[in-house]
This record gives sequence, structure tokens and C-alpha cells, in this order.
Amino acid sequence: MKILFIGDVVGSPGREMVKEYLPKLKEKYRPNLTIINGENAAAGKGITEKIYKQFMEWGAQVITMGNHTWDKKEIFEFIDDAKYMIRPANFPEGTPGKGIVYVNVNGVEVAIINLQGRTFLPAIDDPFLKADELVEEAKKRTNLIFLDFHAETTSEKQAIGWYLDGRVSAVVGTHTHTQTADERILPQGTAYITDVGMTGPYDGILGVDRDAVIKKFKTSLPVRFEVTKNGRTQLGAILVTLDNKTGQTSKVERILINDDHPFFG
Repeated sequence: MKILFIGDVVGSPGREMVKEYLPKLKEKYRPNLTIINGENAAAGKGITEKIYKQFMEWGAQVITMGNHTWDKKEIFEFIDDAKYMIRPANFPEGTPGKGIVYVNVNGVEVAIINLQGRTFLPAIDDPFLKADELVEEAKKRTNLIFLDFHAETTSEKQAIGWYLDGRVSAVVGTHTHTQTADERILPQGTAYITDVGMTGPYDGILGVDRDAVIKKFKTSLPVRFEVTKNGRTQLGAILVTLDNKTGQTSKVERILINDDHPFFG
């Protein structure tokens, strides 16, 4: 089982990268399942139903979210009907949507979970306790369990990676938009990376117009952040290969496409 995960898609530049490169990535790597984090896909904050459907049409099977899940108000109109979109499962009880989804891939079931960290982010429910609950639930159906952990700090991401080592197939970090070079297979067979990296503007700062960010740091005055729409773009992703019976990872490969790391199909 090969799972391709594409990190935080930011605005229209990120969507264009997905549209252009997802077919090429599929041709090269032949993934059985493709997952995209889409929480920044609509102008940098949130997602729309149109974009959700576009991602599915372009070849994704599951869309994960994060702390910007609710930034586009129309999400409340379609999230419960979006069968293959999940938001952080540790949002409070009664929140619309779901935090886990099961996908049947050629007769093999895969569980995909979305969780959000709490350090330097809103104080929502404990992701460790929620992980225990959902992993126990998923284990009744499959050993193939993939987790998108949307969190701010390296330490919290590493902590949940080690906490779940041997209980899930992969823990991939999102949210901080800068790809880390620490992809590895933990001792009990769980794939781990602190951050997959973003998909979108390469010449901005975390996808945002760099002049605005620099002005904010220099003046501390209110500044409107907008997605950089001019300039080069990039795509951050990871490919994990799993044993269908044990759920353990046998191979993990980090993918980065930009002008400094050209794609060779």
C-alpha cells in the first residue's frame, strides 16, 4: 500500500501546483491512496465546496483540514455531506464534520485521522486522548492507520509520533508550512515527519506576501496578510509504503518540488 500525502495547499498557487503535478506524481510513484491537506486552499484560509470537489476530481481520495477549518462560512453548508473530508477530531463534541474516515483501496481498508495540537493553538480537546480513542476504534477494522497531525511545535509533533509508534502506520505533521528533513521510520514501524511542507508560493513567507510579513515584524502594526500570487511555486509531499497486514511502514520518501528541487518524472 502506497499513500501519497500532499502538505498544506495554500491559495490558487497551491491549487495550480496540485492540478499540474498530481498526475505526474501518480505516474511516477503509483500511489494507491492520495490525501491532501486543504485547510489553506481558499485564499489561504479555509476551503470551499468547489475546491473540495476539484481536489477529488484531480485525484485525491481524502482531504484533511486544521485550525482554519471554519474560516470560510460556507463550510457549514457542506461539511457533513463531504464524505471524504475530515477536520481535527479533537474539536469539541458537537462540532460539525468528522475526524476519521475509512477508505477501501482494492479490498484493503485504510483509516485516516486528523488531529490538531494545542501548543500555541486554541485550547481544544486533548489530541493524545482522542488519538487513543480513535486508534482503538480503527484497530477493530484495519491495521492501516494514517494520521495528519496539524500542530505548531516540533516537540508536540514528535511526542505524538513516539506516543503512537507501533499503533499507527504514519504520523505526518502539517501547519508550519516548512518541510523538515527528518522523515524516518520509528522503531515499532510508524512513519514520521515533523512537517510535510506547504504547496503554494515559493517566494513568499509561509505562502504570504513577504513584504507584508516583514512590515509586521518591523513595525508591529496591523497588516493584512494575503497569499503571494506572483512568483515561483512549490509542492511538499511524502510517500509512505505500508505492509497491508501489519500496517507497518517499510519505506518513507520525502518529496519537494520547486525551482531548487526540480521534478524528474
